[in-house]
Amino acid sequence: MSSLQESPSSKLGLRLLTALVIGSMLGSGIFGLPQNMAAGAGAGAIMIGWAISGLGMLMLALCYQMLAMRKPELDNGVFAYARELGGDYVGFNAAWGYWVSAWIGNVGYLVAAFGALGYFFPVFGDGNTPAAILGASTLLWLVHALVLRGIQGAALLNGVVTLAKLAPLLLFIVLVALSFQLTTFQLNFWGRAELGSVLAQVKSTMLVTVWVFIGIEGASVYSARAARRVDVGRATVIGFVITLALLMAVSLLSLGLLTQAELAGLKNPSMAGVLEQAVGAWGAVLIYLGLLVSVGGGFLAWTLLAAESLFSPARASVMPAWLGRQNSAGVPANALWLSSAMVQAFLLLTLFSKASYLALISLSTAMILLPYLFSAIYGALLVRRDSQAGLRVVTALAVAYCLWLLYAAGLKYLLLSALLYAPGAALYLWAKRERGEPAFKRREGLLLAGLTGLALLAAWMLSSGRLAL
Repeated sequence: MSSLQESPSSKLGLRLLTALVIGSMLGSGIFGLPQNMAAGAGAGAIMIGWAISGLGMLMLALCYQMLAMRKPELDNGVFAYARELGGDYVGFNAAWGYWVSAWIGNVGYLVAAFGALGYFFPVFGDGNTPAAILGASTLLWLVHALVLRGIQGAALLNGVVTLAKLAPLLLFIVLVALSFQLTTFQLNFWGRAELGSVLAQVKSTMLVTVWVFIGIEGASVYSARAARRVDVGRATVIGFVITLALLMAVSLLSLGLLTQAELAGLKNPSMAGVLEQAVGAWGAVLIYLGLLVSVGGGFLAWTLLAAESLFSPARASVMPAWLGRQNSAGVPANALWLSSAMVQAFLLLTLFSKASYLALISLSTAMILLPYLFSAIYGALLVRRDSQAGLRVVTALAVAYCLWLLYAAGLKYLLLSALLYAPGAALYLWAKRERGEPAFKRREGLLLAGLTGLALLAAWMLSSGRLAL
């Protein structure tokens, strides 16, 4: 059954869409935020980083809101906006990159969850021991089975979990604010001697801040299942504002309890170490339990988004048709099976490579930068002659922010991203041949050649030890 034929009762309203946005953004990232930000930056640079990311992501959120209102006929915005911008292969790459980002992020969630359990059960270690991989695999397929039963039920559960995980975050903010010391916050404010220039410090925060904001487009991805299209844009902005307030509070208040060097040395989830400093051992236990709830909700939200990010392009004929099939519950089952299989494969890879949580989230973040850029450019082109100057400013700033992110990510993640983007061409070629259509136009062939060249360079550098995850 097509998503366009769903009954009104199975559609998603403003509350569930907002919960999907918040739930997909508030996963494991916020719990490691104090250490992740302080690892490469002092308090001053962190504040600049938040100012850039907050403004940039707000512009992107407003861009998605505008596109939802101006182009209500375009389902799954991340894919559809890129396709409108540059054709089928550009749209395919946006969907492919978003999908890869989603399931790699889910691997990161599972590693973080079992790393948290390692606090109580040492056999799980940092989340990448044999016992942890076995437990993560079990959880993966339990959630897979849950989602197969229906999108609406899974979205309702995500809403409940989103509310549940806000409680420990709000308690953390209150307790840490009560213990905040301005003198500690001001110590080595710019951190230049140890951490380099302010610009270098700010750049070091960028992939971390983008990681915790990934999911801002969640309502847009589910636009075809929204009860009212106007709610897509509203959910995006509401979810962003709530999440930004929480993220900044957790990050900046922590700098008033522990110095930058102390925060940088904390084990993740570093919120546990911060709250333990404020109230004692029970604070760490609270955060570890909160992380487990939060990761469960984030994993569920991203399982939904990963499947949907393959489903819509398949319905639009740029992915193989079998990825566009739904089961009797209206779930894109084949897309879900493929997504879960890739999570399982990468879980096994983390066992052998001992890939860290931070490496996984950095790679996941790098994969989503191009889809964000495509959306922003499409928005800018759409309003370039608009009478509302404010919209032109918003979209221009969104484009500038996305370009800055590509620069801040650096050559390493550009190459690793190409290594993951290039193989997608095989799936695109499959879809085109399935429909008897020519695969690559001249401009698309040049794009493929560029991606393939970068991918081969990345593969050579990985094999020779010049590049590492």
